[in-house]
Amino acid sequence: MRSTSENPPTALARTALELAAAHDSAATHRLYRELHAHPELSGAEHRTAARVRAALRAEGIDCTEGVGGTGVVGVLANGPGRTVLVRADMDALPVAEDSGLPYASTVDGVMHACGHDAHTAMLVGTAQALARGRRHWSGTVVLVAQPAEETGAGALAMRDDGLHRRFPLPDVLLAQHVSAGPIGLVAHVEGPVLAASASIDVVVHGRGGHGSRPDTTTDPIVIGAAIVGRLQSIVAREIAPRETAVVTVGRFHAGTANNVIPATAELGLTVRSTSRECQARILAAVQRIVRAECEAAGATAAPDIRVVKSMPATVNDARVARNVAAVHTRMFGGDRIVDPGPAMGSEDFSELALLPNGQTRPYHYWFLPSTPLAVWNAAPGRSPMARFGNVPSAHSPDFAPDPAVLDHGVAAMTGAVLAELAIDPVKR
Repeated sequence: MRSTSENPPTALARTALELAAAHDSAATHRLYRELHAHPELSGAEHRTAARVRAALRAEGIDCTEGVGGTGVVGVLANGPGRTVLVRADMDALPVAEDSGLPYASTVDGVMHACGHDAHTAMLVGTAQALARGRRHWSGTVVLVAQPAEETGAGALAMRDDGLHRRFPLPDVLLAQHVSAGPIGLVAHVEGPVLAASASIDVVVHGRGGHGSRPDTTTDPIVIGAAIVGRLQSIVAREIAPRETAVVTVGRFHAGTANNVIPATAELGLTVRSTSRECQARILAAVQRIVRAECEAAGATAAPDIRVVKSMPATVNDARVARNVAAVHTRMFGGDRIVDPGPAMGSEDFSELALLPNGQTRPYHYWFLPSTPLAVWNAAPGRSPMARFGNVPSAHSPDFAPDPAVLDHGVAAMTGAVLAELAIDPVKR
C-alpha cells in the first residue's frame, strides 16, 4: 500500500475509490447485459465461465477453468502479504422473466432472478481494478466464479475439486449479493447473516381405495394434513423465542381423482434456522413428528424421509465485518451503511471457508440494495420495511437491479479487498 500520512481507513477508502473509478465501467456493464440475456442454469454455466476466463486473462491474471464443474479460479499474485478470496456465483434460475428489460433473457423459462449476473460482472470489474492498480497493494487475490449456488452444490464441488489444494490458501473470504432496497446502501451484519437450510422430501404410505369407502383405506392425505399441522408447533413450542427458525411445507401432492383415495402422499419441506444446534433440533423434531403421525394413523409402512439439499448458516466474522464496514463508511458515508439483521435466505458461500485440515477461515458476506430509486419511492408503505415487501425481490420474474449497482459493487469489493490486504499478518 502506498505510504500516506492520512488515517489508514481513510487512505484505503480513497485508494479504493480511485482504483474502482479507473476500471472499465462500460465493459462491466456490457458483460452484465450479455450475461443477463444469456442465463445458464446451475452446473451448465459454460458460456458464462468462458466470458469470465477471457476477461481475467485479458488483465494478465493466471486463470484455471473447470474447477468443480464449470468453476473458474483466477490468481492475482502481487508480492508478499495476505491472501484474500473473492467469490461470485454464476448460475441463473428456472424462472420466466417478466422484467421488460431491453436485455431480458433470451432463454425460455430461465433468468437471472437472483442477480448472479451482476455478481459475476462485479467480480470481473474488481479484478480489473486491482490488476491495473497493483502499485497500491501487495498480497494475493484469489478470484472465484462459482457454479451452482442455487442448488447448494457449487461451493462443495469446487472445494472437493481441490480449490484449497491447487490454489493459494485464503486468510479471509469475501462475497456480496444484490438485494431489494434503495440503491446506494451497503448492508453489513456481524455474526449470523443467513440461515442454515434443509430441503426434505417425505412420502407417506397408506392404502388406497374408493372415496365412498374410506373405512377400507388408510388415507395418506389425512395423515399428511396432520403432519402439516403438527410441524407448525416445532417453532412455536420447541424453539426458544430468542432463536430464529422457519418450518414451511411448500409442496403437498396426492391423488389423481376426486373420488379416489390414493396410496401415497408426498410432502416437500424447507427448514431454516440461524445456528447449527437449532437446525439439528428442528430436523430431529421433523423426523419424530412424521414418524409418530404415520404410526398413530396406522400407515402401511414407515414414511420415507430424505434430506435432498442442505446449506450451513452463514455467520460473518465480527472482526472482518467491522473492518470492511469501516472502510465502506469512509468510502460511501456513514448514512449509507445499514445493519438489517439476519435474513432467512441461505447460501453455500461458507462452505468455501472450510480448509482441508478442518480449520475454518474467517469470512464476510454483505448485501448491496439495488432497487432503482424511482421504483423504491413509488412503492406503497410508509416505513422501509413496508416498502421492502412491495418492490421486486430476488427470485421473482420482475427482479431488475439498477445497473448503477455494478460500479457501486466494484467499489465496495475493491475497498473490502484492500482493507483485508492491509492488515499486518504478524499482528492479526
